[in-house]
Amino acid sequence: MISLHIMVASLCRSITRSVRCMCGNNMSAPLPAIVPAARKATAAVIFLHGLGDTGHGWAEAFAGIRAPHVKYICPHAPIMPVSLNMNMAMPSWFDIIGLSPDAEEDDSGIKKAAETIKALIDQEVKNGIPSHRIVLGGFSQGGALSLYTALTTQQKLAGVVSLSCWLPLRSTFPQAANNTANKNINILHCHGEADPLVPLVFGCLTVEKLKNIVGPESITFKTYPRMQHSSCPQEMMDIKHFIEKQLPPIN
Repeated sequence: MISLHIMVASLCRSITRSVRCMCGNNMSAPLPAIVPAARKATAAVIFLHGLGDTGHGWAEAFAGIRAPHVKYICPHAPIMPVSLNMNMAMPSWFDIIGLSPDAEEDDSGIKKAAETIKALIDQEVKNGIPSHRIVLGGFSQGGALSLYTALTTQQKLAGVVSLSCWLPLRSTFPQAANNTANKNINILHCHGEADPLVPLVFGCLTVEKLKNIVGPESITFKTYPRMQHSSCPQEMMDIKHFIEKQLPPIN
């Protein structure tokens, strides 16, 4: 999917960030980074970070655009060996084996990770926030997992924010979405036009696949000139507006 030397260089940068944030953690994932609602929470955003990262940076980003009635939950991936990076252990939602479009995928790992995210959604439902008041999202590997989870769960969600990512196990769709509660879910898919890690073409191909699953009217596709494998202020504003639309205040 992406060139090996660029991916490994990016992973090294991500690992450095992770060591700073997660020094002292064991092999299990720590508690999520949370931005609490400024008043009673009537909605939530669950957002998944990328490979080798943690939820802390995204929690800080959401603190800058938060709506007062929304709780933002940024969980941390467990630390595991990643095949692509010589089995080096790092925060990862599932294993990444290869980079080409036809590379083997971690089928069982992706499905196990999706169950973990579904459990997080269930926990928020138990806390009093119905699933249809929850937006699920993520960046890169986390965005891929958010798409797969939303399209295979029976939990009705408010929307998906997928950033700089792809649809994993894409050959199993649309059949994999036959029993989902989110056949017409609204998806904001964003991608940098200068992304060297997950090139824009993969964002375009993902959007075309998503149109066949949930319908073209449910997809909003935003691209950003000169943005690489990262975020930018305009993208954060687009995310803010999408969340405000999908999760309006209620009395």
